[in-house]
Parts: sequence; structure tokens; C-alpha cells
Amino acid sequence: MTSDGGIQIPSRLPLLLTHEGVLLPGSTVRFSVDSPRNMHLVSQRLLRGTSLKSTIIGVIPNTRDPEHDTDDLPTLHKIGTAGIAVQVVGSNWPKPHYTLLITGLCRFSVSSLLKERPFVLAEVEQLDKLDQYTIPATESVAAEDGELGELSQKFYQAAVQLLGMLDMSVPVVAKFRRLLDSLPRETLPDVVASMIRTSNKEKLQVLDAVSLEERFKKALPMLTKQIEGLKLLQKTRKISPDNEKRVLSVRKGGVFPGRQFNLDGDDEDEDGDDTAVLERKVHGANMPEAALRVCLKELKRLKKMPQSMPEYALTRNYLDLMVELPWSKSTKDCLDIRAARTLLDNDHYAMDKLKRRVLEYLAVRQLKTTLKGPILCFVGPPGVGKTSVGRSIARTLGREFHRIALGGVCDQSDIRGHRRTYVGSMPGRIINGLKTVGVNNPVFLLDEVDKLGKSLQGDPAAALLEVLDPEQNHSFTDHYLNVAFDLSQVLFIATANTTATIPPALLDRMEVLQVPGYTQEEKVEIAHRHLIPNQLEQHGLTPQQLHIPQDTTQDIISRYTREAGVRSLERKIGAICRAVAVKVAEGHRATKTEALTPESQTQQGDKAAPPEMPIVIDHIALKDILGPPLFEMEVSERLTLPGVALGLAWTPLGGEIMFVEASRMEGDGQLTLTGQLGDVMKESAHLAISWLRTNAKTYQLTNSGFTQIRTHIWIDTDIYCACLYRNINWMFVCVFAVMGGPDPLEGADIHLHFPAGAVTKDGPSAGVTIVTCLASLFSGRLVRSDVAMTGEITLRGLVLPVGGIKDKVLAAHRAGVKCVILPKRNEKDLEELPANVRADLDFVTAGNLDEVLNTAFDGGFPGTASTHTHPQLTSKL
Repeated sequence: MTSDGGIQIPSRLPLLLTHEGVLLPGSTVRFSVDSPRNMHLVSQRLLRGTSLKSTIIGVIPNTRDPEHDTDDLPTLHKIGTAGIAVQVVGSNWPKPHYTLLITGLCRFSVSSLLKERPFVLAEVEQLDKLDQYTIPATESVAAEDGELGELSQKFYQAAVQLLGMLDMSVPVVAKFRRLLDSLPRETLPDVVASMIRTSNKEKLQVLDAVSLEERFKKALPMLTKQIEGLKLLQKTRKISPDNEKRVLSVRKGGVFPGRQFNLDGDDEDEDGDDTAVLERKVHGANMPEAALRVCLKELKRLKKMPQSMPEYALTRNYLDLMVELPWSKSTKDCLDIRAARTLLDNDHYAMDKLKRRVLEYLAVRQLKTTLKGPILCFVGPPGVGKTSVGRSIARTLGREFHRIALGGVCDQSDIRGHRRTYVGSMPGRIINGLKTVGVNNPVFLLDEVDKLGKSLQGDPAAALLEVLDPEQNHSFTDHYLNVAFDLSQVLFIATANTTATIPPALLDRMEVLQVPGYTQEEKVEIAHRHLIPNQLEQHGLTPQQLHIPQDTTQDIISRYTREAGVRSLERKIGAICRAVAVKVAEGHRATKTEALTPESQTQQGDKAAPPEMPIVIDHIALKDILGPPLFEMEVSERLTLPGVALGLAWTPLGGEIMFVEASRMEGDGQLTLTGQLGDVMKESAHLAISWLRTNAKTYQLTNSGFTQIRTHIWIDTDIYCACLYRNINWMFVCVFAVMGGPDPLEGADIHLHFPAGAVTKDGPSAGVTIVTCLASLFSGRLVRSDVAMTGEITLRGLVLPVGGIKDKVLAAHRAGVKCVILPKRNEKDLEELPANVRADLDFVTAGNLDEVLNTAFDGGFPGTASTHTHPQLTSKL
């Protein structure tokens, strides 16, 4: 590249054919390459080259679109620019292409074409001398005389004038001024022409001007045109504080397009101005001293970092997040207890325990304003309003509300965030939520906290330990922030269907408030206060068009929806509204038709008339809309044979009734259990069998079947006693030995089944039900059809307390049961039941199995200590 004449470009250059954009010497332009010839040039010359010479190519304008590249070489411009490829980037989307960043060196003319395929190779002649580009324009202007000196001086002054009219920041103006002062006179018109926005045709005129004097003559009118345009803009548009930034961006876009010469408004000096704004935001964020030191350190690094570095965007995003976090911004709590009580009562019916806890918090906040936010956990079946209560609490306190769904989360980084060393790192949901609400004392609802998962990425429940600990969350450290953030003012409310799947350490940090299911009366009240008005509004109906009586609502609840919450009830009401909307719409259409053609009434007399308003939904209409009832009162029907008893079970969806069935057949004393039972429930069944076998003589239980006619006689020297029993129309005699009786399982197998076999079941509370069921089977007596029971048993016949009493009793109430047998030590749980449920049911609190059997059978049970003394009966508490 060197010779006696100075710096020279290669005499043979591969040509890059461009359709858009003109490369001038001294400028840097980014070109997109996708035509076959240009693609071959990049792949075979630039990417395979190992020397500086191989990176020099010729850029020449093409009169034909390179996308329509054919075998015939299009007409080439007579003059091109030799440039050096400083960057090559390839991509396959949306189609294979390369992006080249090329810096212009000098002009050349094409002497001859050496080859056209796979890329164009030409013999070129250099037109500019690179070694002359050494004297700055400011010095050469002062030393030069003649017309060229006047042109260069005039051009330089016009460029300085244009720069002063841009209204840019001082650092940006200083950078452009230094650029003008350092440019050689020979490259001044090329560089300025490439920076201003003008047409390719005008730039080609500058490219064709080989002599310097001609270049100045071609570029000076372009520069003068830009100055006149800015003067006109200043006259016709008054700059105000509101539109100053907008006018500035227009000027920047009109004069310096940005995609050429790499000098757009986001360049380093412009970014320096942005970092000054960012620095003011950092100081104005009122963040703690530790966080401020970290931000200033990152800001210092950002100022020294080129914008093209990948870490620049990461650091900038980090600082933007830091200044947007509400370090000291909070909302003022509304502590009016009377207004809060009214708001909670209007939003939700019942839920007295939850409302009382919120009012207690408000009362304490009035006395102590620095109270830390409580950590509450609402546990109850779906559809009872746990999430909506959290939203109402936020409205009551006048705070922002943010919901975080935790169901299925199995990565602890969702809580703590990702470290900034990872690609695509981001803060956790807690910090993101604070950024969203913009205050540091919102109400955070952690929904479905019992459904957190665990994986190789960590345990999110363990990450919540710091968040939900009042002694630690004042310095919660997110991995992305890496500085402490105070969460002590946040009111955390978690929701769950069960506490069984919540880790004990996490459960210990929360104040658990049970949210039981609704009674039938409460559901009726909720339906008429909230559900029906909401559904009428959603379906465009009014109370004058649809009326649902309370009797119909009770029928929907008891026969179409058996649930603890009210979601299914709302769906059924929505189905009714849709059916009525069809009738109302058809009635409107019929009315319009009759109004347009009244004479058609005689012809359409057989058609249905518009319905009378309001449409009342009775039991017949309910069956037409919702179909046959889904649930029936089957308790009395299923308890018509010995060996069947009714128990009560608790599930995360609320309480349920549970039938236990037993059957006996000839065998060798085996016990079969079916119904998807867990280990604890299987042990309860074996425990019941053992207790009954131990006390078979006391309760006069035998292995004789009452569906068969059989006489058992034992011949021995002991004293015998004959007992006479009547079964339907048959008479037979069973003889028992006084000194010892037979085993009830001798010569017989027992099969215990728990219906709903597809549902897994476990727990100790079915013990009393299994004993009652087997006692009915062995004695041949029927269990009362209006009795349900629950309780754990021991080998000595004691009845131990169990959980979920309120949900179980509500399930019995929904099923139409009249008497409930509970463990004596669960008597305290009856106080939580609604008054109407206590009035409708009789409660028997039993301390041992004698009391259970004596209540479960009409007239008591033979052999029980309480056969003639009724167990403790708490009726209509």
C-alpha cells in the first residue's frame, strides 16, 4: 500500500454494489448485504482474509436493486469509494444477510472489470492522495489564498454556524466543534455532507467532484440549505419548555440522521448528558447510604463505558431500576375504623374473624404509627373470597394492592431475583411488585402459597422465609439489586387451601386465619347481595327483567352446587342470565316486527308473545335451564342395610360426607380395604377390627349372618345361655357360651369400602365411623340415617379430637343430617359455627365408643355402658 507517491490502495478491488446509501471518504456507513454477489464477496474475501489488505473493498453505487441480482452486471457508477470493513455481523433472520460497517478512505475510478462472478473484481485507479490529509482545516484556511481558500473558510464558518443552531447540550456541541477543528481541509466537505440529511443524488454529486474546489462548491449549497431550514424553523415555531425536547429531536433528525458517521443523539457525549440526568435521579431517590454508594459506583463505571459494550445496557437497566424503586415513598393509611368496618361489610358478607383482625390492626396503628406490617395467611377452600378480601383490605387501608401468583413456582430466583452476571437477569417478583406499585407500603397478596414447588433451581418456599419474617425483612436482599431493601412496611397476605403442604418453618412465620365455607343461608345472602346484581350487570339485564326468588336460590345451592364457596353458584346464576337474555332479545325482536307490520299479527298468531317482565325463575324454569338436579338427598336411602355408616371428611375444597360400607363373606378372617386409602386410614380400620374382636362378648357380636338361617350350638360343661332373636318372619336361636364367645371374624372375611374410589383418602378421623359400620354389620342393626360422625379411636375405645370440625359440620348441614357425633374434646370448636347451623343440628360429644354406639343406633346398642343413659347431648347450641 505504500510507494514513492504516498499511501496507495490496492490496484485490484472487489466491489460492493450498493443500492441505498453513499459512502464518502472520511465517513462511516452501515450497509446491509443480502444479494448473491455481495454475499459471496463477504464470505470469500472478507471472512477468509488474514491481512489488512483483504479488508479493503470498493463501494460503488448500483443503478439496479441488488435484491434483483441477475447474471447480467448492472450499470455501475463511474466513481466509487475505497473503504475498510471494520465490522462484519451475520444473521439468518428474517433471511440470511450480513451487516457491514465500512469507513471510507478515498475515491477511485473503475478502469476495467476483471470478473463478474461470484463477485465483481475491478482494476481501479486511485483519485485522492491519502498522505495529504494531515493539515487541519483551521490552519489551512488561514494560510491559503485564492478562491479555494475563500471557499474553505466560508464552508468552515457555515459548519460552525450550523453547529451553533442545533441547541444541543454543551458536551455534544464541544465534541462536534473538536471534530470540525481536527478535520483536514480535503475531507471537510465529504464529512459534513455525510452528516447532514440530504438525498443520495446530492451526495453522488459530491462523490463525483474529484477536485477539492469543486467539492466545496457542491457541498456548500447543501450546508446553506440546512441553515436556512433551521432559521425558518426558529421563526415559525416558538420553543416552550413542553416542546423543547421535541423540537430538539426534530432538528437532530433533520440535520444529522444518525445512521451515518455513528454520531446520533445517543452517542457517548449525549449519553454523558443522560448520565447527568440519571445522576440527579440517583441523588433524588432518597435511597439509603449503602444503596447510594453502590449506585454512584455503577454510575462512575457507566460514564467510562462505551455504549457499544454489552455491559452498558445491563448497568443502565440496573441504575434505572434503582432510581425507580420506592425507597422512601409511601401512602398514608386510612385509620378510620368506622369507615373501614362499613367498607368491609359492603364488600363481603360474614367472615367476621378476618374483619375483626383488620380492625384490630387499624386500631393498633392509631396508637403506634411505627407498627410493622403483619404477615397473615388466609386458609380455606376455593371460592370463599380469600383473594377478594385481600383487595378489600387494601382499599380499606388506602394502600396500593399487588397480587403475586405463586402456584407452580419452583425456582427460588422468582422470589430473590437473578444475579446480574447471568444473561437476561432480572429482579424477583417482590422487587418488581414494589417497582410496579411505586410505594414501599403496599398490600402484597401471595396467592396459593401452599402450591409452591421445588426443583433443581432451589426451593422458593425457603426464599420466602426472609420475606415473611418481620425480624429479617427490613433488610431483604434481592440477588439482582445486591443491596438491602426494607419490606417491614409491606402488609403481606398469603392465601392457601391447606396448611399441610406449607413447610413448618414458613407456616410458623405467618398468622393463620381459617376461612371456612359458607352455610346455605350465607350463600343465599351473598347471592342476592353480590352475585345476582353482578351477573345482571354483566349480561345487560335489569331487576325489572329478571327476578330470582330466595327459594330458587336455595334450590340451586342444595341441588345444583355442593361446594364450600360460591363460584359454582355464580356460574349457575350466569347460565340463568344467559337464558333470560335470549328470551329478552327475542321479545325485543318480536316487538319491533309487530311495530313495523301490525297486520302480521293475525298471520303469526301461533308465535310466542314477548315474555312478561320481570321473568321469575321458579323450580320448573330452573330445571328447564340447568337440567336435572345434580345432587339429591341420598343419605337416608343409602343407610337402609346393616353395615353402612355415614362419616365426615375434610378436604382442601371444604368438608364432605363420606359413606363407609362393610360386607361379610365366608373365609378365613381376612380384611380387605378398598377406596384409595392411605396408611393412616388403613391402620384405623385394623384398629377398629381389633377393638371389636376384643369386645365381641360385651357387645354380643357374632359371625352369624342375619341374611341366613343358621343355628350355632356349643356343647360344653359350662353354663349356657340361649338368646332368641326374630328376623323378619323367621325365628332362630343363637346359643352363646357364658364363659367365652366366638370370634366375629372366625370363618368369615370382611370387606370395607369407601365410595368415590378414584379419590385418595387418608387420616384418622374415620375411626368412629368404621367401628359403627362394623358393629352394624356384626349385630345386623341399622345405623340411624340422620347421624354423621367423626373422630379418632384408640385401642381402649377412647375417642380423640380431630381437625376441620367447622367444615365437616357444614358439610353435614348441607347433606340434611340432623345429628352429629363429635369427640368430646372438640366441643370448643362448636362456638365457631354459625347460629343457624347450631340451631338446626343436634350435637353429641362422645368421650368413648360406648357413647358413639349408643347414639348411632335407635334404642342404644346392647352391651354399652350407656344403653340406658343417653350420652352427653348438646342440642341446638
